[in-house]
Amino acid sequence: MLYIVATPIGNLEDITLRALSTLKNVDYILCEDTRRTKKLLTHYEIQAKAFSFHGFNEKSKEDMVIGHLREGKKIALVSDAGMPTISDPGSMLVKRCQKESLPVTCIPGPSSIVTALALSGMPTTSFQFLGFFPKKNGEILKAIDKASSFSGSSIFFESPHRLLKTLKKLPETFNVSIAKELTKIHETLFQGKASTLYELLKDRSIRGEYVLLLSSE
Repeated sequence: MLYIVATPIGNLEDITLRALSTLKNVDYILCEDTRRTKKLLTHYEIQAKAFSFHGFNEKSKEDMVIGHLREGKKIALVSDAGMPTISDPGSMLVKRCQKESLPVTCIPGPSSIVTALALSGMPTTSFQFLGFFPKKNGEILKAIDKASSFSGSSIFFESPHRLLKTLKKLPETFNVSIAKELTKIHETLFQGKASTLYELLKDRSIRGEYVLLLSSE
């Protein structure tokens, strides 16, 4: 059985009892960064072995993992934070398991996408997640067009070194929310027009990953 296990996005207490029980009882854990995952495992005194499984080695390790699943091993898949496979490694492995009729289940939990949306006050009846905000000009224009023509909220991930560049490219027709440090002690939500947020953030130290929300309402 492959267990897709959601892990905390910041606060280590945001993990379900079922997730802890699963991580304690699997044969091993696949994770993006073993150092990050071992902090969680150590905090909860979980002894399961953790092995790296990320975008650079996912394809090369897939056959080995599939072989272990065929043997009946119990394997957990986690990401550094939140729900695995969502803009993170693992989706190819899950697809292979489905194709070969190997059992897969998901242990739900924290997600920065819905956490940021709930905090934002933006429309929640209809929303779309579009992954990381693109870097190339043509793709940026397409992303802005998708968000502009959508009646609900559009959600992106954004890296710290690109956040200001992205704000400079957003039209003033959008209402913008930027969430950082979600569930942590310094959790912050910035809201306003893109130009206003640019002026607010341009002289600050920008670290960590951000959730960027756009709405025309």
